[in-house]
Amino acid sequence: MGISRDNWHKRRKTGGKRKPYHKKRDYELGRPAVNTKIGPRRIHTVRVRGGNKKYHALRLDVGNFSWGSECCTRKTRITDVVYNASNNELVRTKTLVKNCIVLIDSTLYRQWYESH
Repeated sequence: MGISRDNWHKRRKTGGKRKPYHKKRDYELGRPAVNTKIGPRRIHTVRVRGGNKKYHALRLDVGNFSWGSECCTRKTRITDVVYNASNNELVRTKTLVKNCIVLIDSTLYRQWYESH
């Protein structure tokens, strides 16, 4: 069984069952989660539909972060994953996902703040 992004295996809004009228198709393909960790940059390319490329970050150690109230954006080092609202295991394993709270190196922001 491959990972599928279809909806014909689910029930209808009314609660009735859908009859499967075809097998799994390539355009319904899904892929396993990448589970990006903190470490030296390791990125794999993945061939996707139409011969295009997507990039899966297996490890990252830097990111582009913004200090919203001061309008200061810098590329800085990621130190640790502190909090994740969706899952505590992602914090324990230090997995980088969207909307996770991370600890970053603040020296660039401190230098900018002291110079202004």
